[in-house]
Amino acid sequence: MSKKSPDTEKASNYDHLEKMNTLELLSNINKEDQSVAGNVKKQITYIEKLVDIIVPKIKDGGRLFYIGAGTSGRLGVLDASECPPTFGVSPGIVIGLIAGGDTALRNAVENAEDNTEQAWKDLQDYDITTKDVVVGIAASGTTPYVIGGIKDCRKNGIITGCITCSAGSPLGEAAEYPIEVVTGPEFVTGSTRMKAGTAQKMVLNMISTSVMIKLGRVKGNKMVDMQLSNDKLVGRGIRMIMEELGVDEGKASILLREHGSVRNALKNYSKNK
Repeated sequence: MSKKSPDTEKASNYDHLEKMNTLELLSNINKEDQSVAGNVKKQITYIEKLVDIIVPKIKDGGRLFYIGAGTSGRLGVLDASECPPTFGVSPGIVIGLIAGGDTALRNAVENAEDNTEQAWKDLQDYDITTKDVVVGIAASGTTPYVIGGIKDCRKNGIITGCITCSAGSPLGEAAEYPIEVVTGPEFVTGSTRMKAGTAQKMVLNMISTSVMIKLGRVKGNKMVDMQLSNDKLVGRGIRMIMEELGVDEGKASILLREHGSVRNALKNYSKNK
């Protein structure tokens, strides 16, 4: 554990929050939020390095794991869970693990994040190998569950990265590919579900989206492998086919129904045309 207080624990730039009116509260929160994208931008070259490590690993049969606790863990699970419906990949390609298990997605699990050995145990349930990549997520960069997991992965020859919002943290030092988006003091002191959480979500979006594009899961600018799980997505698929092939709605609907996905509809139409 670092002796230095994490950047995310610094006192807010604002005080007497309870005396602010609603407009002041909202305006000041928004003012703080506006700094997040700029801080993420400073880390793009580090995000690039991590993405370019993940892609060949997945092509070789590996997987991407996120490990985290609390808000950070929930964000990792969220990003992982959105990859199958968005990009049509197997649920086993991107996997999010949270300290305390699925119960911790909705409720705090006491002391779950303090166990330095549990993350490695959790990863063992997935038969983790050196083909995989593990990314630790912790706003403060001091979460024992995450640091322990990253250190154990490195001991076993597994590539590691991290997303943290504190410079020079123990987590950043433990990971091979650290991403440190220093977001500074939160509007409510220490409430890392705010700016830090926003920064982590942005970085996760960048990582998973870039990886999936480089894996060929997007054509042009469209999610051609998305799961057609509701009427809205079916309608989107029909519009994609109409735009790509220049056919009317009825023909696009038939093609989508026959072939089961936008990608297959486009491929088979081109072959049979």
